Amino acid sequence: MPRFHCPAPLSTGAELDLPPGAARHVQVLRLQPGDALMLFNGEGGEFDATVLKMGRSDVRVQVGAHHAQEREAPRAVHLLAGITANERMDWLVEKATELGVASITPLVAERSVLKLKGERADKKIAHWQAVAVAACEQCGRNRVPRVHDAIDLAAWVRTQAAPAAPTAKPAQRLLLSLRPGTAPLHQAAAAAPGGVPQPVLFLSGPEGGLSSAEEDLALQHGFAPVTLGPRVLRAETAPLAALAALTLL
Repeated sequence: MPRFHCPAPLSTGAELDLPPGAARHVQVLRLQPGDALMLFNGEGGEFDATVLKMGRSDVRVQVGAHHAQEREAPRAVHLLAGITANERMDWLVEKATELGVASITPLVAERSVLKLKGERADKKIAHWQAVAVAACEQCGRNRVPRVHDAIDLAAWVRTQAAPAAPTAKPAQRLLLSLRPGTAPLHQAAAAAPGGVPQPVLFLSGPEGGLSSAEEDLALQHGFAPVTLGPRVLRAETAPLAALAALTLL
């Protein structure tokens, strides 16, 4: 059944016009009045829906039963990932969403080929957020991971100086590194007391990796260096390999 993200209040029995993006997809699929689809708004669960009317550019639906279905990973993994070149960042965002990432922060690293700021940065973040939405529609997730604004590591560290909310679970900080003495990821990412998976903040660099200064800064702020094994993975592959190891339990 087709699934569409509808960022609006949803309730059983309500009638509403789909947002432009979802409406276009319904028209491309040539759905007709009476056809069924699924809607989710990111606030939890999903809703049955039925097409009521097809206009030239609008689609009206009636919302049906709510299903309290969640498909989130048992461990929350937040990626702080070096921005990669060309379309590779799109691919990273898409696949990370499918693998259950909790959030993505694009990192403007010293070796990043793509440098973002101003209006160009805003457009890229909006584009990557749309990629995450489309991936949720495809893979069945009902919670859309947030793509945060692009930031460099020093600025990110400063933002973390503010105290966290009392109810927030502290995340284990892991840094993908080629330095000697790194621990295998599966050993470093141990479960919290009681067997509950601890949230993880996973930091990885762009093509060429993080600079020595960036790694030093990360280590000074609580990141533990980890390795994924003896092979050298591409910048867009490494965080996905880590996600798969951490979320596909």
